[in-house]
Amino acid sequence: MKTLIWIVAITTLAVAVTLAARLHDGYVLLVLPPYRVEFSLNLLIVLAITGFAAGYVLVRLISAALDLPRAVREYRETRRKERARGALTQALREYFSGRFGSAERAAVKALDLGEHPGLAAIVAARAAHELRAPERRDAFLSRAAEAAAPDDDVARLVTETELLLDERRHEEALSRLKQLPRRHTAALRLELRAQQQARNWEQVLTLVQTLRKRGVLDETQAEQLQRTAQVENLKRKALDTAALEAAWAKVPSAERKDRRIAAAAALCFVALGGCDKAHRIIEDALGAEWDSDLAGLYAECEGGDVVKRIERAEAWLRRQPNDAILLLTLGRLCAAQELWGKAQSYLDASIAIEPTHTAHLAAARLQEQLGNAEAAGRHYRKSLALALAQLKAVTGGRRRTPF
Repeated sequence: MKTLIWIVAITTLAVAVTLAARLHDGYVLLVLPPYRVEFSLNLLIVLAITGFAAGYVLVRLISAALDLPRAVREYRETRRKERARGALTQALREYFSGRFGSAERAAVKALDLGEHPGLAAIVAARAAHELRAPERRDAFLSRAAEAAAPDDDVARLVTETELLLDERRHEEALSRLKQLPRRHTAALRLELRAQQQARNWEQVLTLVQTLRKRGVLDETQAEQLQRTAQVENLKRKALDTAALEAAWAKVPSAERKDRRIAAAAALCFVALGGCDKAHRIIEDALGAEWDSDLAGLYAECEGGDVVKRIERAEAWLRRQPNDAILLLTLGRLCAAQELWGKAQSYLDASIAIEPTHTAHLAAARLQEQLGNAEAAGRHYRKSLALALAQLKAVTGGRRRTPF
């Protein structure tokens, strides 16, 4: 359609010019003594237009010839950038597809072509790291540091930190993190990993709270990380009563009733001789939620008001009548108070519900105290058999080869 319109327009213009030329009878006289040249005005117009067109074409040809080297350079530069971008795109595709060898080769090609050298070196370093080639990885990271544009600095530092953490070099990772913006979310997540590896649990707790507020961690993740950090932080204070007391005071009241946190705190206080504190921790936690393993710690520490503990444990037993661990705990408490009959009754009931090596061991010690050597030996043998069976189940029955 456009072609037809152009044909019609050009034809119309030609007809109009022809009619105008026929109606115009003017002429031009040029006098160059001793010569006189006379020709029509129409011819002059045609010659002028033709001359202008020829001059314009000649100027454009000269300009194009002079501009040819620059055009060739621009064409080659464009082709180089296209090849480099294609290589970088291929490197990213291969890397995320898990083909790390191909990713490294494509990234090296992009790096050599000089397009986004910082990003290309980062991809090559990540691929080399996955291929367990630390020398090539470090060389690429050095090239990334030399060639990285300001916009690539964060990507380079994040990459270096992640790779250091993969090798558990947390001290070096933390030094890299100091160069990243403090409010950078990726930096906070990496710092969380580094502090976990460094076992700086108080810093872990602070970072978990920050990431939780930002919505980076969901509630389940945050609670699990916080619980683990609280437990490990309490364990690190197990050699210093004052430090343990201070750490326990910082634990929020809601978390103190968590069974894992309460168990860790109770064991730490027991190790330091703080039996009364351990008992209160267990009582508070079991009051919020029942846990058999936590109840089993109630008889770990000697001393204190044993009768009161027996009464509280018997109150729990009325609500948990078939809890074998609670029955074992009661048996041990009664044995400590020299209530031999009740101790044997509770231990027998525990073994009847769930025979364990700890229950048989407690029963063996009770029988020794009662002077029943034969019964004690029988329980010792059963305890040993159950312990070996449990060990075999844990190790899968593998035998260690002697050397």
